[in-house]
Amino acid sequence: MTEQSKIIAAQGALARQDCRSCPIRHRAVCAECGDDDFKRLEAMKSYRSWRAGETITLEGAVLPFVGTIVRGCVTLSQSTEDGRVQTVGLMMPSDFIGRPGRAEAHCEVTAITDTTLCLFDRKQFERLLIETPTVARRLLQMSLDELDAARDWMLLLGCKTARERVATFLSLVLRRAASEAAPLKAELPLGREAMASYLGLTIETVSRQITALRRDGIIDLAPGGRTVICDDLDALLIAAGTGHAPT
Repeated sequence: MTEQSKIIAAQGALARQDCRSCPIRHRAVCAECGDDDFKRLEAMKSYRSWRAGETITLEGAVLPFVGTIVRGCVTLSQSTEDGRVQTVGLMMPSDFIGRPGRAEAHCEVTAITDTTLCLFDRKQFERLLIETPTVARRLLQMSLDELDAARDWMLLLGCKTARERVATFLSLVLRRAASEAAPLKAELPLGREAMASYLGLTIETVSRQITALRRDGIIDLAPGGRTVICDDLDALLIAAGTGHAPT
């Protein structure tokens, strides 16, 4: 089976999936929906997949849809007038793409792994927000969480050391995408170059800090170097300057 055939098959399987059995439903914009709300969402939803490296939308382009990441990870990036590009955000499963009330994309959105979105027509979704308080309330909560995350990232870029930045990024990935079984384990969605851009560091610095965290026994890497393993999340959060995991 070709890669394209696999994508089409995956989309078909998702299209037949009931919203209430969706693996990210409890964290997505539909988390508080009742039966009637689910029926409306299911009537307007569609799925689309992108391969790793493909652009989902360009900065400033008209975005006719909003949607939730079902699988995969994407980056948000912005460009300066002289052509420099900065990664400004990383989005993972259950995160919401698009802004109701705004037709143009504020950032370029790029799939960094094979990615599938659950899409809703933007205008239909805007009407749904007016008529369905549970969805509007959940979207507001997610927006406020994203605002808090942006403030945390300002702190990271402004005050944290290189070690703290790398440890913060690794803890974010582990807490959002890790398997439930101990030890925590998750595949890194970014390569070293993209990670360096995201953290405001050089590739060499990122590599040195990952090596140091591994040498100190705080993390380990599976063969291939893209899967991070952590037996003690508290130790990683201390290295990140956060303190300890919430109880």
